[in-house]
Order: sequence, then C-alpha cells, then structure tokens
Amino acid sequence: MASADPDHDDADADDGASEQDADEVGGEPEAAPTVALDTSVLMAPVEANVRPFEELDRLLGVYAVVVPVAVLAELDRLREGAGEEAKAASVGADLARRGERIETEASYADDALVELAAAGRVDYVVTNDGPLQDRVLARDVPVIGLRGRNTLAITEP
Repeated sequence: MASADPDHDDADADDGASEQDADEVGGEPEAAPTVALDTSVLMAPVEANVRPFEELDRLLGVYAVVVPVAVLAELDRLREGAGEEAKAASVGADLARRGERIETEASYADDALVELAAAGRVDYVVTNDGPLQDRVLARDVPVIGLRGRNTLAITEP
C-alpha cells in the first residue's frame, strides 16, 4: 500500500516491521540436524556408486555428522581383508573422518546406532542395512537410505 505522505518511505516501514516481526518470533536459527553414519553407507561409494555426502547435502543442506566408535572399529576390521570389501572399507574409513567420533555403550555397530537413535542423540541414521533401518524406525527416528541405483532418500517412521 503506497503512502500519501511523500516524506514517508514505505520500504523503511516494511523493513522495520519485518525486523520487529522477526524479533517477536524470537527464535534463534534452528540447529542443524545430526546424522549418524553406518558402515554400509560409508562403504557405498565403492559398493553402490553412491556419494553419501553429496546426497546428504541434497537432502538436508546443513547437517552435523557423527560416526560411532563401533562403526569405525568395524571399518578397521573390514579393511584388513582383501578385495573389493577391503577397498570399500578403506574408502569408508577415510570418509568417516569427516564426522565427529561418538562414544556409545554398545560395541556392535548396529547396536550403537540404535542406541543413539533411542537416546535422541541423532535426528537421522544413514544406513543401507534393511534390518537396522527397521530397528531405527521402530524408535521413531527417520532413516536415510538407498533408493534406486545411487540416490539416498529419507524414510519417516
């Protein structure tokens, strides 16, 4: 609505109202969601031609990554072998460095991820493991997993 007063600048009035509205809402920016990565998704670049971090960027934009110590231990065990699985585990271990190491009571990788989900310490679990997806979804935590050939998608509980 235009002002009849030539000395009144509508843009300034709108800016002030917008700032006031923002202050009244009073919210700080929402914290970035935390995602926990499983061994299967960390090995996916080699095994399934999936680029997990590019896919997470596409799905979530901004996010924080955690990797349970149990997942790191599983990757270390797998990369000691030979062949494609060892190569995939080696790539996965390198990718895992992008996340924060996180301790859990569980020493088995799947149990560690379920523990994080059940305790509300993560907003998503990223895995291609079907039984693990079911366990996480049963705790009302969304799962990000493989859809199609090389795309990740979110499954809500």
